[in-house]
Amino acid sequence: MSQPLSPAYRGDSLRRLANEEFDVLVVGGGVTGAGAALDAASRGLSVALVEARDLAAGTSSRSSKLIHGGLRYLEQLDFKLVREALRERGLLLRTLAPHLVRPVKFLVPLRHRVWERGYIGAGVTLYDTLGGARALPRHRHLSRRRAFEVAPGLEDDALIGAIQYYDAQVDDARHTMMIARTAADQGAAVVTRARVTELVRDGERVTGARVTDRESGAEITVRARVVIAATGVWSDDIAEAAGIEKPFTVRASKGIHLVVPREKIDLDTGLILRTEKSVLFVIPWGPHWIVGTTDTDWDLDREHPAASRADVDYVLGHVNAVLRKPLTHDDIEGVYAGLRPLLAAKATATTKLSREHAVAHPVPGLVVVAGGKYTTYRVMAADAVDAAMSDVDRPAPPSWTDRLPIVGARGYARMWEDRYALARCAGLPVSRIEHLLGRYGTAAEEVLELAGERPELGEEIPDAPEYLKAEAVYAVTHEGALHLEDVLTRRTRISIEQRDRGLAAAPVVAGLIAPELGWSPERRDREVAHYRARVEAERTAQEAPDDATANERRLAVPALG
Repeated sequence: MSQPLSPAYRGDSLRRLANEEFDVLVVGGGVTGAGAALDAASRGLSVALVEARDLAAGTSSRSSKLIHGGLRYLEQLDFKLVREALRERGLLLRTLAPHLVRPVKFLVPLRHRVWERGYIGAGVTLYDTLGGARALPRHRHLSRRRAFEVAPGLEDDALIGAIQYYDAQVDDARHTMMIARTAADQGAAVVTRARVTELVRDGERVTGARVTDRESGAEITVRARVVIAATGVWSDDIAEAAGIEKPFTVRASKGIHLVVPREKIDLDTGLILRTEKSVLFVIPWGPHWIVGTTDTDWDLDREHPAASRADVDYVLGHVNAVLRKPLTHDDIEGVYAGLRPLLAAKATATTKLSREHAVAHPVPGLVVVAGGKYTTYRVMAADAVDAAMSDVDRPAPPSWTDRLPIVGARGYARMWEDRYALARCAGLPVSRIEHLLGRYGTAAEEVLELAGERPELGEEIPDAPEYLKAEAVYAVTHEGALHLEDVLTRRTRISIEQRDRGLAAAPVVAGLIAPELGWSPERRDREVAHYRARVEAERTAQEAPDDATANERRLAVPALG
């Protein structure tokens, strides 16, 4: 069994933070930070990771959920970037996370005769052959009639033909958490709800960080030979905390997504549409569709970016332009907003700057990594650890995370083949076992063991029937969840998949996890009340006409701790 991120593990890790000197301290629990912790720990280094909120609480839980090469970059002739991303996509599909990353097909509608089919077809042909592209089926050209067979929900004038190609998708929050679990399995001390308040200096050298445990209020000084900051849209804050010039500037771009029921869009495929700014995706997501995204500058609150009415109307307007039966506001089950950390062109001489990500070593003992895309997190993490090695001052092997499956991956293919027998043993429908395997991989056995020990945990969560009660308990006993919001928003997706945003399920889930976290009845009720207030604030923000008003309404409910 892999190392569970349990309350007891967190207590042990806090003691380690206070008493050990680490080779590497990673600040930031998004996908890049989790990847850096895994990369460093797998090289035999002593590693701590601290995250101010929850694993993947920022950008890494609010993406389009795609693992892709970036088809649009081919138009910009950025073959190196696409090749790198496609290689990573292949690794994730075949080796690193086959339980979490799965193929998804997309339709590209064609609107112009002759030239468009040749132009886009040539690009998709290249997409099929670069890097690790052979992990998925090749694209195919569709006539108008065949295109409408797979996309009957499109307007008659939406296309004259189409091209269908494959990419991959992932539950980004679960994948990030599983990477962090794998880092813990390799010996890393992973602590969430631990905010860095200051970087510690000895002359020019950074020697660690002062950290506040937001659960207890305790202050800890963590000693480390090198600090890797993987803080996304908070990257500029790290330079301020170190008292140094910013090695590069990161600006935040807001992207919002809508979640709607599967039956509301009559498609047998995902869809990619051009917009005046970028592209719009319609992505299958279990019994739902994810529709997005936007791309607007954001200079307001970074912890809780808010979607406005204008954002929602923008997405609806663009998707409805091609749908036979338009979506309405009443069709929307969930809305989420995230911030992309985009690099500014300006960077210091110490910065390794690519089109997508940058790694800087501005002073001894500090490495900053930022930018990039979710798909290439592992490359970013390896680059950051490579840059940090000169400060570690002891030999370590090169990165080998391209061959290191994350928790739940080893043995997954065999377990998937045996899913019918597993269903008979568990007394559950095969569809339920498939759901668990797609969320946990081989760790699904641990969830089923919980349900076997406590039969009531084998029941569905009321008003969230896609999930078992055992999954809520497992989220706090094995996956590091410390709050009700962590379970409803990131360990599960109840907060965006249920029309009531999880309000009906919240008291039940809080009752399930309260004993595991040692909550009093009063604390349990406070967690439910806070979640309800958060949902109301988000809904109110989504009726706001602009970003400033939406931000103000969302911040009416402060964060926990």
